[in-house]
Amino acid sequence: MINIRRLNNQQDTFWDDLKAVLAWDSSTDQQVHETVRDILQQVRSQGDQAVLVLTNRFDRMQASHLDELVIAPERVDQAWEQLDVSQQQALQQAAKRIEQYHVRQKQVSWQYTEEDGTLLGQQVTALDRVGLYVPGGLAAYPSSVLMNAIPAKVAGVDELIMVVPTPDGVINNLVLAAAKVAGVDKIFTIGGAQAIAALAYGTETIPQVDKIVGPGNIYVATAKGMVFGQVGIDMIAGPSEILVICDGSTHPDWIAMDLFSQAEHDEDAQAILVATDNAFLDAVEASIQRQLPQMERKAIIAQSLQTRGALIQVENLEQAITVANFIAPEHLELSVQSPQLWAKKVRHAGAIFMGSYTAEALGDYCAGPNHVLPTSRTARFSSPLGVYDFQKRSSLIMCSAEGASQLGKTASVLARGESLTAHAMSAEYRIKSDKV
Repeated sequence: MINIRRLNNQQDTFWDDLKAVLAWDSSTDQQVHETVRDILQQVRSQGDQAVLVLTNRFDRMQASHLDELVIAPERVDQAWEQLDVSQQQALQQAAKRIEQYHVRQKQVSWQYTEEDGTLLGQQVTALDRVGLYVPGGLAAYPSSVLMNAIPAKVAGVDELIMVVPTPDGVINNLVLAAAKVAGVDKIFTIGGAQAIAALAYGTETIPQVDKIVGPGNIYVATAKGMVFGQVGIDMIAGPSEILVICDGSTHPDWIAMDLFSQAEHDEDAQAILVATDNAFLDAVEASIQRQLPQMERKAIIAQSLQTRGALIQVENLEQAITVANFIAPEHLELSVQSPQLWAKKVRHAGAIFMGSYTAEALGDYCAGPNHVLPTSRTARFSSPLGVYDFQKRSSLIMCSAEGASQLGKTASVLARGESLTAHAMSAEYRIKSDKV
């Protein structure tokens, strides 16, 4: 029997209690910071040699040269051939759907010309090279490969470098096969903070990238934060989250399993149910207690639900949406009647899953939209990973003689108001003289 926190939005302490449920400390301890800083410095100054030594130490490898940590194309092909046909088909189908969705996000250049001949616009270009970090070891995340690599390729990124740790030399075929399907260009079997450093600074063998994407442990996340500015990063992700809003029309067993689907990630994951009927909350809690012993990761699920989970009763769905907009969840399931109507009222969520049949798990793997989503309430100001994260925008300005003269007058006044005389004179030189 596990105890899951129960809240009611009619209670005077509700919002304070909810804030306590949502609280999560994303900071790392000083020792982690110092370790990562030291690793970054080693790789920056020693290049390949540092990456080699650190990989041998942390991943229990015995490589004598960094070339041994490169996955040859033939090995990637072999990984694909060793998969079951069902696995090959699943990867291909998921990749196709992800590509079909993301191709609609691709931005294009545009421009317009004003009456006096001045041209203004925006030029969109893809990043040259992107690094993709993929967790290794006991974890295997081929879906992460697809979700990060395919949008980059759709955007037009020239080269995609993947790094994946292989402790004890164990290589996951499904991950390599996903890289093949997604069009990854090079793969290195390195991980941890040293992999982030290699991508950020470049070494003799590993090329420097423009942006690093992909999830990792606390050392990887800390390293990404430290190299930001030297390179771009996607985000610093917190624990996985799901918020389910239900009007009681979905089977309690379905809802319980949807909560499990995020709670099983790790002990810090968060699963919250908001419902208008206390009896329905009771039914879901009973289902949780009944189904939990059958789950492979029951200990993790139990810890997650007890420490960070919640069952919340509200008076109506309007109040439920208010709660959802405050939480700004990574995943929001609207398991209600007329979900599209209620979705229009949602302002803050990473992804919205509408209707009883739309399990969040479908979005993790093959629905099409990206599963790299803002966490820890950052959906209030950020968006899912997409093609736009691998494109840059440059402004276009080309003045005609007439346009330069007219704009110069405005610029001159504003520049002199800021006491920037050279700015003013630069514009004034191009103002047409009224003298004949």
